[in-house]
Amino acid sequence: MLKVYISPSCQSCRKVREFFKRRKIPFQEINIFKDLNYGDLLYLLTKSENGTEDIISMRSKILKNQKINLDKMKVSEIIDFILKNPSVLHRPIIVNDREMQVGYNEYDITSFIPRAKEYALANCKICPTYKTCESKFDAKK
Repeated sequence: MLKVYISPSCQSCRKVREFFKRRKIPFQEINIFKDLNYGDLLYLLTKSENGTEDIISMRSKILKNQKINLDKMKVSEIIDFILKNPSVLHRPIIVNDREMQVGYNEYDITSFIPRAKEYALANCKICPTYKTCESKFDAKK
């Protein structure tokens, strides 16, 4: 299942949500301020190629003000820190069984469209039943 970690006030998060809804791609939305848990963060860290650098904003005020050195922390301490300060996370974070994307990138996000749906999107307008099809995709978007 596709998961999208979001913040309600985040513009990029709204774009991601709209992207998947327009294409009728099911996803689980996880609000990082309400629904984030230890297991989610452990999963994200195992999916990231560069560990905390991929998911945590190193320019975060909390990190700077509290002089947090993530390199000296255990994984469990990092997870506890994020749970107490979820605003340090980059957002949105999109993840499925194969890959993870941090932030909204209009081109890269298409990798989360299942292959069959991607093919349908690419060929929808040339289908002979396009004008009468009730379940047609919006190939413009």
